[in-house]
Amino acid sequence: MKHILLVFVGGGFGSVLRFLIGKYLNSTETGIPYGTFAANILGSLLIGIILGLAAKNNTLSQNQTLLLATGFCGGFTTFSTFAYENHIFLKAGDFTSFAFYTIASFVVGFLAVFLGMFFVK
Repeated sequence: MKHILLVFVGGGFGSVLRFLIGKYLNSTETGIPYGTFAANILGSLLIGIILGLAAKNNTLSQNQTLLLATGFCGGFTTFSTFAYENHIFLKAGDFTSFAFYTIASFVVGFLAVFLGMFFVK
């Protein structure tokens, strides 16, 4: 039960922060989801740091990892919103934004995880 509560609390904080970032960074004028992109990339960097610390000499406990990685990063990042935003691009026929957003999200996201893990080495 303690693990579930840790994930719940971390996920709640992550979700609220993602909501605020999206509210202030997602562009209603251009339709470009900068907030979702920023949350996903920052979350990728954070999970790289968190899991890197957890792996490095057991710097983080299992409870801390559940709270921060599974909970906070899980609530902060959002694959479902990313998928929906890509659906909107495709529905509008905006294949350029679809391709750029998808490729940039995957490439920069993977690089952010690796960079986060590199920081803690």
